[in-house]
Amino acid sequence: MRTIAQKLLSFTALSISAAALALAVSMAASVWAAESPKMKMTTEIPDGISTPDNIHTRVGDLNFFDGVPDVESAQKIYNLLDFTHAYQTFLDGTKIASMDAMRKGILEFGPANTTAVIFEDLMDSKTLFLTANTTSVYMFSWLELGDEPMVIETPPKVLGFINDHWFRYVTDFGILGPDEGKGGKFLVLPPGYEGSVPDGYHVTRTNTFGNWVIWRGFQVDGSTAQAVNATKETFRIYPLSQMDNPPEMTFVNASGQSFNTIHRMDEHIYDEINDVVQAEPLMGENPELLGHLAAIGIVKGQPFEPDERMRTILKAAASAGSVTVKTLISKPRDERAYWYPGESNWLNAFPGGAYTWELDGVTVHDIRAAFHFYATGITPAMSLKAVGKGSQYAFTYLDANGNPLDGSKTYKVNVPADVPAEDFWSFTLYDNQTRSMLQTDAQFPAIGSNDQDVVQNEDGSYDIYFAPEAPEGKESNWVQTVPGKGWNTILRLYGPLETWFDQTWRPGEIELINYARLDDDRVTPGEETAKEISLRITIDGRVAIYGVQFETGSTAILPGSEGTLEAIAGMMADLPDLNVAVVGHTDNVGGYESNLDLSKRRADAVVAELVNTFGIDGTRLFAAGASFLAPMTSNETEEGRTLNRRVELVRAP
Repeated sequence: MRTIAQKLLSFTALSISAAALALAVSMAASVWAAESPKMKMTTEIPDGISTPDNIHTRVGDLNFFDGVPDVESAQKIYNLLDFTHAYQTFLDGTKIASMDAMRKGILEFGPANTTAVIFEDLMDSKTLFLTANTTSVYMFSWLELGDEPMVIETPPKVLGFINDHWFRYVTDFGILGPDEGKGGKFLVLPPGYEGSVPDGYHVTRTNTFGNWVIWRGFQVDGSTAQAVNATKETFRIYPLSQMDNPPEMTFVNASGQSFNTIHRMDEHIYDEINDVVQAEPLMGENPELLGHLAAIGIVKGQPFEPDERMRTILKAAASAGSVTVKTLISKPRDERAYWYPGESNWLNAFPGGAYTWELDGVTVHDIRAAFHFYATGITPAMSLKAVGKGSQYAFTYLDANGNPLDGSKTYKVNVPADVPAEDFWSFTLYDNQTRSMLQTDAQFPAIGSNDQDVVQNEDGSYDIYFAPEAPEGKESNWVQTVPGKGWNTILRLYGPLETWFDQTWRPGEIELINYARLDDDRVTPGEETAKEISLRITIDGRVAIYGVQFETGSTAILPGSEGTLEAIAGMMADLPDLNVAVVGHTDNVGGYESNLDLSKRRADAVVAELVNTFGIDGTRLFAAGASFLAPMTSNETEEGRTLNRRVELVRAP
């Protein structure tokens, strides 16, 4: 039976080969058609026009007769083409599925137009909602239009907007809307409406009948009452024809309730996309995307009933799409996705201030796909430079060394003095899988300047800690994490000031402090297991080993290291195709050259032990030394120096 790590590696390989990379054709085993006789009109054909008839590709051997495939080859090619359409549908259509899931979640509380969902006591981690915060008073409703315009009466002092069913921006209201935060009456015209439009309204047109209306109020002196009461007194949705006698609204308090607004990540995401296609006019969506949808059977007015072959393809495409968006959001390769390219792991969801994800006339597909996997809500206000108004965001999945944030470990981030937030700032932690608030023992997995107990340093900065248990004496500045789970965080600045926009102020990186796990989950020297090492090197590509101990200044391995060495050998046995670099690391005590020599010789000693004692094939291992060039954390303390003295296993080619 294969181990978990082997399955992970196999899945990765399958995903890569199954995805559009299959389009890359290997010509190594190509065979050209038999040469035809030279005719009177025969001319020399330039290179690159004709292609081989027998081709070896990643989808198998393909056989043609002078450019025409045989039956089996044609089926392989159409399987690939259908996969390509399905894969692109996943990446570009996630936004559609996301809005469908939002609609279904809202309508659980009551009918469209007459129901407003309010988090009167704030939103907590029981709600599955993409990257919500714990400080704003979230409120939303589902607007469903018919043949006539609908009126929305909005409350004052909110940040609100409308997105259509295709997840496209319609309008803002509130502080950054045309009502300038005073509240007002908005008239929403349905698709194709050509009737009269009365005066006295902020008029906007939508391309879909279904629309998401969301607004956020703000606490006053720690209370949500003012924001909640303003909405209950003011907010209404009704047809224009009922302006003299609008129907009553139902306001539902959703705080503390468990419900879902998140789309599927498996093959059923295509069913969610189909629901929207059937419900809405196609005029609001890009014909290119609709073409991908139609190619896999999602066609307006027709049932979506994929056969067994297509269901298999959709499942594979969803698997490939899901790992793609997870990679794009956590480790983007486009430097425009970074606030401080090459210097920091803090990310920007709207690079270039483009809420449309169009830069220099080009759509940045990867960043757009990543956003819709991770977050929700499209408005220029999120990317607009509005000093002292609205909000700005920076998020990250990685620590200062580029490693995934691990709920088993302890981290610290420094928030420098003079935070450029006129209103307040906060960190909120999220689950990597659900992209919703991390579910811990705390109701709100967040911390910020509104928390009265947060301790400020003498220089005006703040040190914030993320760990499964609070570091001693740091309880007021701590957010709990979950051992065995990854996490990511968003830094929010409300009322961002100029020093944020000109980048003269920037947040510190999230620095690893130690491996402080809960007592029943602590891995101490000699207790590393083959399973844990296998999972770490499979997921992260590297794993730090602390159970191999050396005599001071020596390469002699101390007694008590046998368990860890055996675990490493077990990992090598579990992953027979894996090659590993054993890299020695030191603290910064002593010179570079001496530490480089010592770190290399210690790595050599580990390799020798694995080969001679445990029978590992030496061709799968090689040793290297890093001296003190790659510390896990600061060398300023003995605790830090201890963490930096280690052997690291790195996945090698």
